[in-house]
Amino acid sequence: MALPSNRFLAVDVLRGLTLALMIVVNMSISDSLSFSQLLHSTWNGFTLTDAVFPTFLFVVGNALGFTLERYETQGRGVLLRKVAVRTGIIFLCGVVVSNFPFFSLHGGVVHWESVSQLRIMGVLQRIALTYALATLIVHFAGARGAVIYILAALIGNVWVNAAFGDNTLTGNAALKLDTFLLGASHLYHGEGVPYDPEGLLGTFPSVINVLAGYLVVRYVREHSQGRMALPLLFGAGLLLLGLSLALNGWIPINKKLWTSTYVLCTTGLDLIVFAALIQLVDVWKVGWLSSYFEIFGKNALAIYILAELSMSIAWTLQVGPHPLFMWIFEAGFRWVGGKWASLLFALAFAQVCWLLAFVMDRKRIYVRI
Repeated sequence: MALPSNRFLAVDVLRGLTLALMIVVNMSISDSLSFSQLLHSTWNGFTLTDAVFPTFLFVVGNALGFTLERYETQGRGVLLRKVAVRTGIIFLCGVVVSNFPFFSLHGGVVHWESVSQLRIMGVLQRIALTYALATLIVHFAGARGAVIYILAALIGNVWVNAAFGDNTLTGNAALKLDTFLLGASHLYHGEGVPYDPEGLLGTFPSVINVLAGYLVVRYVREHSQGRMALPLLFGAGLLLLGLSLALNGWIPINKKLWTSTYVLCTTGLDLIVFAALIQLVDVWKVGWLSSYFEIFGKNALAIYILAELSMSIAWTLQVGPHPLFMWIFEAGFRWVGGKWASLLFALAFAQVCWLLAFVMDRKRIYVRI
């Protein structure tokens, strides 16, 4: 196996594939109109949708494996400023996305959301925090420190969740911490009760997914000329996946709590998929697979934000008695029937997002933070 040591195409492809899945699963009309694998598990359990977010964090770590060295050569002060600025911008973008458009319409009357009701955490906020923590760990403690953190966080996550809460939506340790530090009014309310699946406590085991992505890229770069790097990566993925299933009866796989078995399961899957993609697009040069998702991956953050804001607007604006989102679905896709109508609607929107990414790529517009 001969790979370039400065960049893997598989990183952009995996990022683009993950973004495409994020857009599709976020376009769900309702639980009854969606295939089960395109919905998050209600509580314990695992679906394809549950694999999406940790894979994005894994790719954040992949990118870190290439960029950190360059930043470190500019000096620690420059590095820390870059990390602080990037973290702050992504976090603030997340607050905007989580609360956009900051008003609701009832009977044609605009009701502005109160600052006291703003959701503080969310997907981009967790990406920002895990990126910052992972970067600091690797910079100050190196790969050995990253491994120590992974082991400590896996064990500590089990202990904290068992010692300070239970495995229920209303009694878990994460909810208690978020309620105490952030307040119930600042949490996500989509579960029927105030509970944020991207809350503070779950951030710490989420860092493992980023660190795993970093360590994997470092390992493959150091063994890019070896013949066993990818088979070993694939085998390690199977081992972690098997371990998560073996422990599932004791420590349930749970995305919303980001349990240690969930970390093992998602990291194992990511190792398998990443090894396969490296073989396909970097070694065998399968162009038809790489070109489509690579375009998505080059502007992933910008496309994700635009997609989320567009969906929020479509759910807010009214066309007659229906939100614009539902009006488009009813007018253009309902005829397909059942769950396939919802899936086709989601795929169509994802394709619109891809076309935007394609235009940006052709014009060499790349949003970097």
